[in-house]
Order: sequence, then C-alpha cells, then structure tokens
Amino acid sequence: MLARRQRDPLQSLQRRNQELKQQVDDLLSESRLKGALEASKRRDIYQRCIQLKQAIDENKNALQKLSKADEPAPVGSYDQKKEEEHNLLDKLTHQLQELAVSISRENVAETGALTEGEDDDNSAEEDEEEEEEDEETTSGEYIAVGDFTAQQVGDLTFKKGEILLIIEKNPDGWWMAKNAKGNKGLIPRTYLEPCNKEEGEESSEEGSEEDVEIGDETAEGTEVKQRTDSHWSAVRKAISEQINTVDVLTTMGAIPAGFRPSTLFQLLEEGNQFRASYFLQPALTTSQLAFRDLMWDAKTGSIRSRPSRVSLILTLWSCKMIPLPGVSIQVLSRHVRFCLFDGNKVLSNIHTVRATWQPKKPKTWTFSPQVTGILPCLLDGDCFIRSNSSSPDLGILFELGISYIRNSTGERGELSCGWVFLKLFDASGIPIPAKTYELFLNGGTPYEKGVEVDPSVSRRAHGSVFHQMMTVRRQPQLLVKLRSLNRRSRSTLSLLPETLIGSMCSVHLLIFYRQILGDVLLKDRMSMHSADLISNPVLATFPRLLEQPDVMDALRSSWAEKESTLKRSDKRDKELLKAVFLLVYHDCALPLLHSALLPPFRWAEEETEAARWKVIADFLKQNRENEGALQALLSPAGLHEPFDISEQTYDFLGEIRKNAA
Repeated sequence: MLARRQRDPLQSLQRRNQELKQQVDDLLSESRLKGALEASKRRDIYQRCIQLKQAIDENKNALQKLSKADEPAPVGSYDQKKEEEHNLLDKLTHQLQELAVSISRENVAETGALTEGEDDDNSAEEDEEEEEEDEETTSGEYIAVGDFTAQQVGDLTFKKGEILLIIEKNPDGWWMAKNAKGNKGLIPRTYLEPCNKEEGEESSEEGSEEDVEIGDETAEGTEVKQRTDSHWSAVRKAISEQINTVDVLTTMGAIPAGFRPSTLFQLLEEGNQFRASYFLQPALTTSQLAFRDLMWDAKTGSIRSRPSRVSLILTLWSCKMIPLPGVSIQVLSRHVRFCLFDGNKVLSNIHTVRATWQPKKPKTWTFSPQVTGILPCLLDGDCFIRSNSSSPDLGILFELGISYIRNSTGERGELSCGWVFLKLFDASGIPIPAKTYELFLNGGTPYEKGVEVDPSVSRRAHGSVFHQMMTVRRQPQLLVKLRSLNRRSRSTLSLLPETLIGSMCSVHLLIFYRQILGDVLLKDRMSMHSADLISNPVLATFPRLLEQPDVMDALRSSWAEKESTLKRSDKRDKELLKAVFLLVYHDCALPLLHSALLPPFRWAEEETEAARWKVIADFLKQNRENEGALQALLSPAGLHEPFDISEQTYDFLGEIRKNAA
C-alpha cells in the first residue's frame, strides 16, 4: 500500500487560510442578516471574532516561518504566493477589527439606553437584578486602585477606593461595572483588584511598590496632576478623537492595553510653543523693555553668561522590555520624547531622540551617546538640559513612542509605549544625585493613574523573592544617566537660553547663533528703541534648522571640515571664528533651506528622509569639489524657491518669547 503523499507546507497553509476566509465571510453575513442583534448574539459574534483573530495570528506566524527549503518540490513564484497569503490574512484581520468595533459600539449604546430607562421600566429592572445576582457569584466585587474619568459615552467614572460590581468581563479588557449608586458603564480592568480581605491586604502592602526603585534610583513623591487649562483640554480632546483607532488596535491584539496616542507628539502638533526654535529666541522682561536672558558683557565683548537653576547633561542609555506591537502595524520610528515638567504643565521645548534596535533583541532600544562624524544628531543620546524654573516639583517627563502605519489601511499614527516622570529635586529642595536611574514606565497618558504598559506582566509580584525579582526584570523600563557639569561645560552651556533642551553635538552651533544675536541686537543696533526689521539671513533662518535635523547635520559636518583647517591661534580668536562660521552657513545651510530639490521634511518617512539626504550629500560633495556653493548656486541645474523677504530679515519683535516662564 502506497503511503499518502505529504501536502506541501505552503499549499496546506493556503487551504487553512481559505477555510478562515470562509468563516469570516459567514460571520460577516450572519451579523448583517440579523439586523439589530440581541445582546447574547452580539457576545457570541464578538467571541468568535476573537477566536478567529487568534487563528489568523497563528497562521501568520506559521507563514513567516515558511521558506522555500521547507518545500519537498520547487514552487513557482514562491515569494509572490507567500505575499498574497500575507495580504489575505491582513484583510481578514481588518474585517474582524471593523466587526468587533461595531459590536462594541452597539454594546455601549445599549448600556446607555438601559441606564437612562431604569426608572421607567420596572420589569426590565427586576430582570437585570436577577441577572446581576447570578453574575455576582462569578464576577464579584472589585476595589478601584486609582481614579478614572470617562473618556467617551458608555464609560463609568470612579474614584480610588470605590467598590464596583462587575457585571460582564469583556475579553478586550473593558469590563461592564455598576457602582453603589446604580450607574453602569465600561471600565478598564487594570484599575481593579479583587475585593476580598487577603488580596486587599496584599494590595495595601504593595501599594508603596508601584514606583519600584532599583538601588534607590527613582525619584520619590512625584505626582502628575490633572491639567484643567484650555490648552491641555484641547490636547486631551485631540487625543480622545484618536482613541477609537487605538481601541481597535488594542481589541485585536495589535498593541498592548497600556499604549495610548502620544501626548507629547500632540503638543508638538499644536504649534511652535513647544519647539526648540521657539525657546532658542531671546525672552523679554516683564516690562517688555529689555531682554531677560540676552545681555551684553562689555568686559568680554560678548554675551553674558546666564547661570540656571538646572544645568546638566542627560544621557539616554537604553529602554528594556518594551512590548512589541502586532504584525498588523509597521513601526516607522522608535524614539523618546522628553521635556521639563512640573506635574501640571510643560516648561520647555519637547526634545526627541530616535532609538535603534536589533532584530535579535526587538524589546531593547538603544541610543548613541556622543554623536560625532556622520552620525545624525537625531540619534544623539547625550542631551543638555537647562531651566530656571523655581517650581519645587520640577522634573523631566519622558515618553517612549513609536510612529507606525497600519498595513491594512495605510493610516499613520503616533503611539506612546509608556511614560515616566523623574523629579529633579527632593522634598527639601536638594537636587537628586547625578547617577544612573532605572525608571519603570507607566502605561496610559500622563493624566491617567494606575495604568500598566502591559497588564499581562503585572508589576505586583507575588510568591518567592526570586519570582518577584524575575517579575521586576520583565517590567518596561528606561535607563538614563544624569551628569554634573565640569567648569568648561558649565561655562559653555551658560551662553544658551535659560530654558532649553537639545543635543550636545549641536551646542557649539547654537552658541554661534546666540553670539550673533548678541552682536546684532545689543552691540551693533543703532538705537535700543528701534524695532525695525534687521537684514540678517542667519538670524532669519537658523531656528528652522532645529526642525530639520538633517540640514543641521550638514552644517555640523561642513563646520567640522572647515574648523579642521584653522590654525590653533585662529581657533582662539572668537571674532574670526564667528566670521568663518557665517561663511560656512551661507555656503551650506542657507542654500539647502531654499533648494527646490530638497523635499519637505516629514517625520518618520523613510523614503523622504533618504531623498533629502541624497540631495544634501550631493550638494556637500559639490561644495567640496568647487570650494564653496557659488558654482552650485549659479548652475542652471540648481533650482531654488522664489525669493521671499523673510529669508533675509529678522523681526525680533515677532520672534521673541513675550511670556517666558
């Protein structure tokens, strides 16, 4: 008897995919034919969505592991067929997502209708009470471990310590609950703990371990307060509009439950108020009759040094155990955004450093300390931090983020993978020590409390000491080092604005800009009472480099080449250095900023970044070959934007920070 021939692996997978497609089609047809579905039927369809999604994920994993070597015989167009199967699974995932979301919305709508009609429908109330008595035996009561404010219709607001009766445990992590007043709504399960005596005692004992310290290396007593001003409300509203997309991704298992739309990214999108280009400009005094942080020193013939309450160097080392998103979204950038924060408002520009990672260790992000040579400043993990804020709660707010694109829809977005607040002063007002800090990340957004990045790895370790240690090691965390300044670095940073965060590799370029500002606004201006436009292309355009880091890299590279040709005595001549810097800027940055060949800067678009760098690299090469940019500027092949007077004029009244904190 002949043995049955084993089916080819790819062919077997194709058959399983077709079976899944048929099941999804049947489920979609069933949901359409039934019209307004009963609650039990909706629950059944929702459960089947989850089960099918798990089966699809299993097939995706199996598909990724397949290779030509697995086939017993050659297969024509193998890679194309494999790609077609992957696209089919993505399509099925998207269909299940939409169905699951529509079911969830119907549940929320029905819950709201029941709540509004309880007083008028006694029979319905009696039926609900009977159901709740049955469910109470299985679901029980839970205690809230943090405050939660309803994000949308159908959510239930509650306070820490409140007792809640769980009516239904949905698999997406949002449970239906009822409070003591009889109000019902959806709540996140990460805010709950079982309300029995033993577990309650454990919770109270472990409550102090929410902010775990490694070697006493995390700041204590930090509390991120709820913002109430109109600007913050606008940001929260913008974030809430993105919640639907994030809920879909969370429901389908594409992202962990603690991921949220990025708060700091949304602030950056609101305008220039939190951009480095804004904080680089001089600030006015309260009377608005003089500059507050830009003064002239007649003895040195330069701008005066300005000490700040906070002046330090921060080194980003790494991020560990950052949960991975699912295969349905493609990550375009991994990065850390951070700013000065007092638990109530952002007090500085928001600085971004891009992380690198290795496929062998996808949960570990690393940074590049002391960027030199051709490495881009966007990767520079060495950052300076300056602030003159007198707030006792001053600290650094870190937010880990990813830029992504959904494979099924092409939709782009920015997610927070966790955040942490490092307070810079203790309760006595003494600065925290300069050392390495291992900071455990919180999930959600800075105005949420008690949310874990990945609830599947609970921070509340039970059992043996060894088990607790292993649980701590699995927590998402950020490693940073605070470095105190030596005399030289302190003197250098004191020439910068009172409040600013930036890359150490660009400090010398920022100081050139500040010195030129001092020359133009304080030394050479004909009258201190004049507010006329000033003809100076460097002052007019340099702040734009802070929003286009690749052009800043080009200037940094060109200046390093030019500086290497100077004599030692020339490098000690400050006026000569400024004059040479101006020549380099006019030869490099100024033409690039107005080149029509340079595509507009777009964050985390690989093709655009590559195209821009090619234009920049070609331009720098021509400059080296022709000893300057004149030939490239006059070449018929060079295209430039139409001339605008703003390229040449600096309007300091329009640029200065009138309301500097």
